[in-house]
Amino acid sequence: MLAPPVKSGPRFNDMINVPRVRVIDDEGENLGIMYTREAIEKAAEVGLDLVEVSPNADPPVCKFLDVGKFRYEAQKKANQARKTQKTQEIKEIKMRPNIDDHDYDVKMRAMHKFIGEGDKVKVTLRFRGRELSHQQLGMNLLKRVQEDIAEIAKVESWPRMEGRQMLMVISPK
Repeated sequence: MLAPPVKSGPRFNDMINVPRVRVIDDEGENLGIMYTREAIEKAAEVGLDLVEVSPNADPPVCKFLDVGKFRYEAQKKANQARKTQKTQEIKEIKMRPNIDDHDYDVKMRAMHKFIGEGDKVKVTLRFRGRELSHQQLGMNLLKRVQEDIAEIAKVESWPRMEGRQMLMVISPK
């Protein structure tokens, strides 16, 4: 035999399985502690449901509410919280060791924009051919990046070599 489906959300009316509850009426007044049956009957007289709002209290706190409206408001609140939540992304800026000044400035403006939006920036320095034998040029360039961005960001992972590229991750302060 299958178990009944698990209901999500607060327990209400006959789902409340404790003998006594603290009751708050629809105007927010505390009616005190009463038997659950009695509280359900009083809520029905008013035309509302008895909804458990604080199940971990001793005794649990219940209110006279409209369950559908209560669930709708809770769902709206959760959606609003999800909407305002900011996820941090990792943006990537690719450079070469012998980058020209103007190109460097363009990349730095992009980095400032990304960090201003709250994102992390992964700086990738790609070496080609004989450039690989001059890794100190790449290290100097990444140190320059670090100094130029120091007031708004910090280095999360220091420059390291991975194959033919040098990586550094910068995050907002």
